[in-house]
Amino acid sequence: MMRALFSGVSGLQNHQVRMDVVADNIANVNTIGYKASRVLFAEAMAQMLRGAGAPQTSVGGTNPMQVGLGVQVAAIDAILSPGSTQTTGVNTDMAIDGAGYFVLQTAEGLAFTRAGAFSRDAQGYLVAPDGSRVLGWQADATGTLPTLDATNLGPIQIDEATTLPAIASTQAVFTGNLDAQTATGATFSSTVVVTDSLGVQHTLVLTFTKTATPNEWDWSLADSANPSIPLVTSGANPLTFDTSGQVTANGTFAYTYAPGGGAANMPLNFDLTRLTQYAEASGVHGEADGHGPERLASLGVDASGTITGTFSGGDTLVLGRVALATFTNPAGLTRVGGNLFQSSANSGDPDIGAPGTGPRGLVIPGSVEMANVDLAQQFTDMITTERGFQANARIITTADEMLQELANLKR
Repeated sequence: MMRALFSGVSGLQNHQVRMDVVADNIANVNTIGYKASRVLFAEAMAQMLRGAGAPQTSVGGTNPMQVGLGVQVAAIDAILSPGSTQTTGVNTDMAIDGAGYFVLQTAEGLAFTRAGAFSRDAQGYLVAPDGSRVLGWQADATGTLPTLDATNLGPIQIDEATTLPAIASTQAVFTGNLDAQTATGATFSSTVVVTDSLGVQHTLVLTFTKTATPNEWDWSLADSANPSIPLVTSGANPLTFDTSGQVTANGTFAYTYAPGGGAANMPLNFDLTRLTQYAEASGVHGEADGHGPERLASLGVDASGTITGTFSGGDTLVLGRVALATFTNPAGLTRVGGNLFQSSANSGDPDIGAPGTGPRGLVIPGSVEMANVDLAQQFTDMITTERGFQANARIITTADEMLQELANLKR
């Protein structure tokens, strides 16, 4: 009789645990990166009333007689199926399309998460909502990443004051037309802006003069600060065109410009080969490469987890790349709260690498992974759990009535 009471008590206790798990799943239905859990029951140890008997010559064998002693929780497993992806539009938010986990640095050591709602703190570090730093690989000033392994793993820092240094101009290209009907001795000027090694811009003036020779133009280059003093002239190498208006000779020249002000001298190549000479109004446009210093304007993340900065001049630079970790047995990870997991003796050590390699999966930028809680299943589990609890409660009341009848035999 007492066995029935104890079995009923174990049923109550363990159905309470199952209800706790169901309640936790439902409570976290809108928690990003949350993985639902399930409870698995197993029978408790059975009491042996009679052992099994082996068959004899004239008598058959007998089976063992055992009475179970209730139920126990065999396991509380994490359900690791992926959750749906929600677009947030936040450029530092990331979801994972694969089996990987983001790697975080916490006060207690490494932690892992599927919740990729990241932002930058006051020092520019990429962090989770609790301040844990997101780990990956930091690019150097040229945008080059180190070897993508655990040895080079570290926090990703994106300084708001990141700049691209000035790049001095090396080439100037002129396009447009010189009027074929221009009178001898007439001139036409065009300007081009070049940038020195310090980012200072200088305007150079290219002046074309029609010569007495058909289809031929002299030219001279001057600084706009002193336009009347040529820096270099065509001399014996005038720009010439053919009868179709296309450049035939002396379409390029080189000149080393000294900008002063502490900037380095600038070897410049000038390209005039794209000019034409047609019977229409003169119009020449000069365009030079190079740029001044540029400041970080925005960030972007691609599917490989690479973080790229776009700068004020439109140029881009790789700033870092996030890391992902996989485990031999991810169900063995230990939950530590805050959407975080830590490795355990049964999860295996983290295998850290770049997104897009192995089973880690790719990054979905501007999105987060929602909880994988199936509400219909949870409500069904809640009903069956309540019925199981109710039935076990009935065992206790029935066993109590039987004990009461037994006690009443004395009367």
